[in-house]
Amino acid sequence: MNSENSTIHGDFEALKTRHRELRENFDESFSIRIHRALSWLERAEKEADDADAAFIFYWISFNANYSIDRASSNRMSEGQQFRDFFNLVTRLDKSNSLYAIVWERFAQEIRSLLNNEYIYANFWHISQKGDADDWQKGFQETRDIVNRALVAKNTVVILQILFSRLYTLRNQLVHGNSTWNGAVNRQQVNDGYKLISNLQPLFLSIMLDNPDENWGELAFPIVNMS
Repeated sequence: MNSENSTIHGDFEALKTRHRELRENFDESFSIRIHRALSWLERAEKEADDADAAFIFYWISFNANYSIDRASSNRMSEGQQFRDFFNLVTRLDKSNSLYAIVWERFAQEIRSLLNNEYIYANFWHISQKGDADDWQKGFQETRDIVNRALVAKNTVVILQILFSRLYTLRNQLVHGNSTWNGAVNRQQVNDGYKLISNLQPLFLSIMLDNPDENWGELAFPIVNMS
């Protein structure tokens, strides 16, 4: 991976080594969760020259962090799962590395993404009905929340809103609603790639430091058919 987008908290090889060293003391469900996330992290790191593909693979890796059995979660929404995961990892981040990424290293990229209406879901839901005032009102309200979070340096709120934007970008890419390597959405793809390629290894590092926390019931556990 090139130096501009290299992770600041360890890459796949470093995290995989830690997993191998520690996994004998892990709960099987947690170890499987980490193994799945690492497998997609490894794949993502092979796409340093393709931001679209890399972003998708990093997102799959991120999804493995918090993906839980829907029956045991009372069918929580994706946003609720984001919120719970970000609350947990932020609380466990004793070195304040998430804080450093959000408030120091990538402040410009984060502001760019949060101010981009084209990855604000309600822009598409409401503007297609012809009422621009409604989505603009919601967009401004969200910006006000972001500004208050910026003043308070509330990392959880910023991560939650940021990833709601990245989720819209993810949907545009995965569902074929954007052009591969297209010029129209290049800025948000590049910014999203930079952020998730740095955040996801850090999320995994925090998880490896805290295997005994409740990370939820594993979705699609391995079934022994013998």
